Amino acid sequence: MASRGTTETGKLRQNLEEQLDRLMQQLQDLEECREELDTDEYEETKKETLEQLSEFNDSLQKIMSGNMTLVDELSGMQLAIQAAISQAFKTPEVIRMFAKKQPGQLRTRLGEMDRDLMVGKLGRDLYTQQKGEILTALRKLGEKLTPEEEAFLAENAGAALSQFQKVSEGLGESIYRSVCF
Repeated sequence: MASRGTTETGKLRQNLEEQLDRLMQQLQDLEECREELDTDEYEETKKETLEQLSEFNDSLQKIMSGNMTLVDELSGMQLAIQAAISQAFKTPEVIRMFAKKQPGQLRTRLGEMDRDLMVGKLGRDLYTQQKGEILTALRKLGEKLTPEEEAFLAENAGAALSQFQKVSEGLGESIYRSVCF
């Protein structure tokens, strides 16, 4: 019996995930090399990468409108791209784990950050920013947050994370359901 597009859908999904990984890695590399680049070079490269993400997002929207079997798979990617474009998340690693719906890895990263903060390897400001991003991603993935985590978010959620909340709500209930459930 024919695959009825199952093989092609799988290959398309794989290609899209690889493209998203490449763009997220590009953003992460850019942040890691920020000190080595002059300001204009950094800004130009970041702008180009965000434009590529925007184009990728447009492509996803076209695919989603024409092939309903991919909608649930692509919605999570689209939400992660929206977060990157709106610059709600500054950490490409968090965006990547969010896009791949990896709450366990997000929790692991949170634990590593707690340890790094205690040993002085991670500054308080960066810790606060990244913890807020991870907790927001976990919440959007439908993970239960502890009362302490909820309190941290309430106290430290910045304008960028609030913007992400608005962007994600604006994508519609079907996208929200596919990301959260």
